[in-house]
Amino acid sequence: MSDRFDVVIAGAGPAGAQCARDLAARDYEVLVLETEPEDGFPRQSNKSTAGTFPSMMASFNVPDDVVMNFTETVVLESPNDHFVREQPGAVLEFAEFKQWLVAEGRANGAEYRFDSRASKPITEDGDVVGVRYDGNEEVYADVVIDATGPAAPLAKELGVSDLKRGRQAIGVEYEFEGVDADHPDFADCRDAMMLRLDHDLAPGGYSWLFHTGEDTAKVGLCYIQNDSHRSYAKEGMGIDDYLEYWLESDPRFEDAVRLQDKQHRGSAHIQKPGKLYTDSFMAIGDTVPSIDPLWGEGIHKGMRSARAAAAVADRALTGERDTSAEQMQIYEKLWHTEVAPKMNTRLLMTQLLYHAPNERYDRLMADLQAADGDTLAKVNDGNRLAMHELIHLSDLPLLARFARERLGY
Repeated sequence: MSDRFDVVIAGAGPAGAQCARDLAARDYEVLVLETEPEDGFPRQSNKSTAGTFPSMMASFNVPDDVVMNFTETVVLESPNDHFVREQPGAVLEFAEFKQWLVAEGRANGAEYRFDSRASKPITEDGDVVGVRYDGNEEVYADVVIDATGPAAPLAKELGVSDLKRGRQAIGVEYEFEGVDADHPDFADCRDAMMLRLDHDLAPGGYSWLFHTGEDTAKVGLCYIQNDSHRSYAKEGMGIDDYLEYWLESDPRFEDAVRLQDKQHRGSAHIQKPGKLYTDSFMAIGDTVPSIDPLWGEGIHKGMRSARAAAAVADRALTGERDTSAEQMQIYEKLWHTEVAPKMNTRLLMTQLLYHAPNERYDRLMADLQAADGDTLAKVNDGNRLAMHELIHLSDLPLLARFARERLGY
């Protein structure tokens, strides 16, 4: 065993790099295996819209240097109305953010091997003892962590990952200049993160405009290819077609010009995670998955899952080392209480929201305008009482159809 570490992490995304950063700061010997070459990293995985909020920036000491624009509001749009909420936020330059995390981990003592694709776990007597990568290369560790996202080569091999094809969301985004973020026919989207619910543009999903300063913005859309998408989809149109359709039909983009090499594509699973661990092994970030089911914000939850896994690894490796499944189970408890509490309620809200027709989105904007200022925040936290405030008797047919589809799923 020429290669031996305390912890080996597959994947240098926000979750993997943050986990390495935390563990290396505690003086553990940590190795990160990253598929991409270091030259140009992250070229292939630069796929996040990277909108986040002050709680994430403060919790992980993220510097202002990696922020494209600090935002002041969140704007929700429907086909014919909108709702504006004061909410400070930040749109990150995702590539620079990932590079900063890698540099932080290295400064703490973590080792990185780029251009190193993890392929499968190494097991002995049912216990995970290492990782095979780049064909026949092997590295050994007391704890192995999969942070590779939906690919999940280690988690799938161990029967931990259970990502369902029917719950996979796909997205595409471009960065533009020449965007009119304060067009008179729409809400003021200057220094804002805007999400639009409109099946004409994103059937079974949503589109977005994140202002990145002056006349520039990140513009994209995503949807889940499920029954809701099929109900509203236009025949023969793929995700790129919908984005082009929005760009051509929305006057805010009349003079917009795409920035070269600023196209981002990605996927994530909107579902409850299955098992998160086994002996000497944990899965973090979008491997499990951790993305926010309502609004797609994944960085904060991914990094919180990384911090929870690092705390569990620290506990397991302190004193008489015990990396049994019983010890790793603490991570699953932390995930459901600290990383993504009320996951079931929020998933139900998500599925119901994307089943609603466009006219119901217009009414939702009016309801939010008339409601208490904290109603949206309460709903976003999975508060059932706040949800009831936004439901009307006229929603009963929608709720009944939704219940029938869920029972038949």
